[in-house]
Amino acid sequence: MWMPSRWRSLPTRHQRPLHRRRSVRWLSLAAVLLTVVSGCARRSGAEVVLYCGQDRAFAEEIIRDFEKETGIRVAIRSDTEANKSVSLYQALVREAARPRCDVFWNGEILNTIRLDQQGLLQTYDSPAAAPFPGWARSPNKTWYAFAARARVLIVHKRLRKEERPDSIFELAEPQWRGRVAIAKPLFGTTATHAVCLFQVLGVDEAQKFFRELRANVAILPGNKDVALAVADGKYDVGFTDTDDAIIEVRRGRPVEIVYPDQDGIGTLFIPNTVALIRGGPNPKAGRLLLDYLLSPRVEGRLAQGRSAQIPLNPQVQVRPPVETPSTVKAMAVDFAAAARLWTQAQTFLRQEFTRP
Repeated sequence: MWMPSRWRSLPTRHQRPLHRRRSVRWLSLAAVLLTVVSGCARRSGAEVVLYCGQDRAFAEEIIRDFEKETGIRVAIRSDTEANKSVSLYQALVREAARPRCDVFWNGEILNTIRLDQQGLLQTYDSPAAAPFPGWARSPNKTWYAFAARARVLIVHKRLRKEERPDSIFELAEPQWRGRVAIAKPLFGTTATHAVCLFQVLGVDEAQKFFRELRANVAILPGNKDVALAVADGKYDVGFTDTDDAIIEVRRGRPVEIVYPDQDGIGTLFIPNTVALIRGGPNPKAGRLLLDYLLSPRVEGRLAQGRSAQIPLNPQVQVRPPVETPSTVKAMAVDFAAAARLWTQAQTFLRQEFTRP
């Protein structure tokens, strides 16, 4: 731990050697120049374009602080709850020949890897990523993972303890018909969860599970809608993320969080990811924003805030009020392999979950 040294008496101006006085003058001049340069930077109209798949309510305060501290304006393009991450991915692919985006802050990981697999991300060795575990960065340093959430079941307390499901696979059984809510598995973390199951279970087993599950579930626009519907008593159980579930718990609603499949495949944890877009218009400002998002300060704020996200940087001491991969069994997923299954899985899921 750093400890301050003792204060020492400083010599007066007339006692200092001539070279010391000159050094002081140069330092003073440097300070003035830095102030002038900083002021010019703030008036220069520097801007960075951020495509943001994280909930805007959670992201906006962080971005505004970045603007205040750097003088760089951030133009944010965000998703709606109903088409999280996928519409931004599609926009980035469409704009590949003439990129408009500098930084992609994705609330999940698979669509970021898909962009990387298409060569649309810029290599950047971020110094802010040094403390993170190795798996939290791409091998070619084109994307970085931070601030995770878990895919959980939110369960209404009217169910007795022995009635509550402890596995997602139970919810495909006939007794749950009409009692379960899920967001459409074509967008956001629900889509990521579904595709990861294709990788973990294998295609045939995953298709069997989702066919059986489809008969039982109500499909809602997003994870927040699922959490609210269960809290309101419209359904007994819902698939959602910890950030949406913990809000209802903190509000004192009659719900509990279940971390599913602790005796089986484990609970899926999905990190945020951040990446620079190849050919983006403002790469220097983009690098500054990426480093800022990976800072311990930002992960600490996301952990302490309403979203209760899980820091991946071991230097962050804040612990959110949710379980983490160190306290519950986490699902083992090969995210790169899952990303390669995206089109196959989504074709099947679109057929199953958009039919009458």
